Amino acid sequence: MNLLRALATVSGFTLASRILGFVRDLLIAAVFGAGPATDAFFVAFRLPNLLRRLFAEGAFSQAFVPVLGHTRERHGARATQTLIDRIFTLLFTSVSAVTLLGILAAAVLISVSAPGFLAQPETFALAVSLTRITFPYILCMTLVAFSSAILNTWGRFAVPAVTPVALNISFIAFTALVLAGPPLFSVPVKALAWAVLVGGLAQVLIHAVALRRIGIWPRWDWAPRDEGVRRVLRLMAPAVLGVSVAQLSLLINTVFASLLPSGSVSWLYYADRLMEFPAGLLGAALGTILLPSLSRAHARASQADYRALLDWGLRLTVLLTLPAAAGMALLAEPLVSTLFQRGAFGVPDVAATSRALLAYAIGLTPLIAVKILAPGFYAQQNVRTPVQIAVISLVATQAMNVVFVFVLQLAHAGLALSISLAAWLNAALLLRGLWQRNTYRPLPGWGKFLFRVMSATIVLGAIAWIGAQMAGDWPHLPSLERALWLSVLLAACGLAYFGTLYALGMRLAEFRRQGGA
Repeated sequence: MNLLRALATVSGFTLASRILGFVRDLLIAAVFGAGPATDAFFVAFRLPNLLRRLFAEGAFSQAFVPVLGHTRERHGARATQTLIDRIFTLLFTSVSAVTLLGILAAAVLISVSAPGFLAQPETFALAVSLTRITFPYILCMTLVAFSSAILNTWGRFAVPAVTPVALNISFIAFTALVLAGPPLFSVPVKALAWAVLVGGLAQVLIHAVALRRIGIWPRWDWAPRDEGVRRVLRLMAPAVLGVSVAQLSLLINTVFASLLPSGSVSWLYYADRLMEFPAGLLGAALGTILLPSLSRAHARASQADYRALLDWGLRLTVLLTLPAAAGMALLAEPLVSTLFQRGAFGVPDVAATSRALLAYAIGLTPLIAVKILAPGFYAQQNVRTPVQIAVISLVATQAMNVVFVFVLQLAHAGLALSISLAAWLNAALLLRGLWQRNTYRPLPGWGKFLFRVMSATIVLGAIAWIGAQMAGDWPHLPSLERALWLSVLLAACGLAYFGTLYALGMRLAEFRRQGGA
């Protein structure tokens, strides 16, 4: 299996999803703006979304894929099907119970996750109502994550990568219903909550069809004491924190943001959505592709392949995230104003969101590097070390939150900055852990590689800065003019970056990598 081709496939579908996601966010910003109603929705949506990332896409995937890959590699099809059946049964039962509990305890969850809403009764009540509608999303996404783990282990990366498009289409359709009128919802923002639920159900249907096509279909088999199940659970329990520290930080940041001026939650959300573009395009794709390959290399006891896979992932991370981070930092205001400034999303919202995006951009490279380094431990079924590092990073994040928000008065931008700086700490400690265990050693050529990337990034940065200044006052430019300027700037930056790399001798062939069958 050609990993570069697999990465291109996953990234291509992810790009389509991100583009639809921007259309979605553009419509939401224009129709709903940034205020108490959107704050209520983003808090309500963040709760099931956080649980999805913690249990479904985070800890569950990191625990299940190595065990599934090992079972398939060593014990054959029958044992693999038994493991799938028993994991599915336990997962469906437990997450259904969590979903029901979340619906019943919605008021308590909002009180804890957004205590600032308690002083705003209408916003609090709306957030509770929206939470009850969106909470079943976690069950849908758990089933999708379960299916994705199987499909990725079988080398079928396309379906898991394209599935999120369904959620974006659902958001766009329900937002269009609000625009079309007459009103179908007593409170317009509830359309977004129903979009979440419908989008989740659509994704489950897509994955059900995909599993049928590869001849895998989970059956009911209640056996919680099965050794394979217990091994997944032993890995999963501590991994909840270990692989999801960024999501826990975001949740705690919501608590801080709810205490700040109205709109703070929304400004962070829109900035985070822009960050998710490169993070999903590269980070999620690389993590998805690398983990099954690392698990196979570990099952074969091939240390050379293991090191080479990690090195390949880290080089691609540096190659693509450094220019993306520089571009987002230097073009924060042009990006935010072009994509979101219309309707209820005004000039003050552009300025506030741009400050958050600048702070997030500082941490883009380590945020994605963590998605490469953490699987280096999990593929070996080593959970303890990443968990210890995650706890350190989480504590550091909250300490910085207090300093940045209450001492330095950086408001919501301080919350974004704390996540970025903690990501650097997290990545550095993970890298040191792999080094100390002799799991990873950089392959030759890193010095020349970094020189080329840094040189090309400087050229890109110069073009981005000069171009942004030439355009003038972005928030006050006509919409079409903003879009044209930004398109030309992004194209010029891309050509300058990759042109400089080519002139310095870098070629695509350097990144071709086989990952095994």
